[in-house]
Amino acid sequence: MKINRVNFEAIEKFTTHSLKNGVTPPTLRKILTTLGAVLTYAVRNRYIDYNPSRDVEKPKGKSVHNEKEKTVTLDSGQIRALLDKGAESQQDRMLFMTAVLTGLREGELFGLQWGDIDWLNRQIHVRRTYNHRRFYEPKSKASRRKVDLAPELVSAFKEWKLACPTGELDLVFPTEVGTPEDANNMLKRRFYPALRRAGLPKVRFHDLRHTYASLLVAQGEHPKYIQSQLGHSSIQVTMDVYGHLMTDVNQEAAIKLGKSVFGTDSSNMVANKQKEASQIQLTP
Repeated sequence: MKINRVNFEAIEKFTTHSLKNGVTPPTLRKILTTLGAVLTYAVRNRYIDYNPSRDVEKPKGKSVHNEKEKTVTLDSGQIRALLDKGAESQQDRMLFMTAVLTGLREGELFGLQWGDIDWLNRQIHVRRTYNHRRFYEPKSKASRRKVDLAPELVSAFKEWKLACPTGELDLVFPTEVGTPEDANNMLKRRFYPALRRAGLPKVRFHDLRHTYASLLVAQGEHPKYIQSQLGHSSIQVTMDVYGHLMTDVNQEAAIKLGKSVFGTDSSNMVANKQKEASQIQLTP
């Protein structure tokens, strides 16, 4: 669309369409801010007479991730079904396994090169993303990160490296001829069919990232560690998306606190108090 055809009605239509198709209010506000800057430049250089974005009301509200029902995850049984029954090739199994065990975004996976894997420290260095047929730098400083790898994933990577198609880009998940993978092609021909074969509900590929985070939460990892592994810009983002998964009851922490203060095993103290209370209740 030519810039002189961008008017108030067009921007309003774009805003409505974006919200209906899942673009979050914070993301849409950023888009409209960028558009406003472009139109301001156009006015300054007399390409257009007026900046129509000034009259558009920016959407209010927080990310839809605050809605708990939006966060879909797979349990351990479903993960194994996806890997063992759903994946038809070694590459598909590796792609799905890496997504679940690292939380890398789709574009980060397709931009991953073998040189990004630190075999000694068992980490992936996220240095680029591949979207819309182009490589990009990570979108923020937090996105450029080091992600820890499970020993099982390291072993699987070593096996996959021997079978991986080679190419000039040295990609970990390339096409058969070594070129970057197309996301839509992967979803339609490989991921969604894999879900059907595994007998799983249709979920988004991004839900594998949510699954990774939920597993970290379930095993009691610190929120700051989860934030760093996911590449979130702030701890608030992590808590907004996954805070509802964190337990409100943590007796283990309370027991440790009691032990550090009184030098005894407070779990035994609680058990003894409960036993004494029950004996008192049973005494006629």
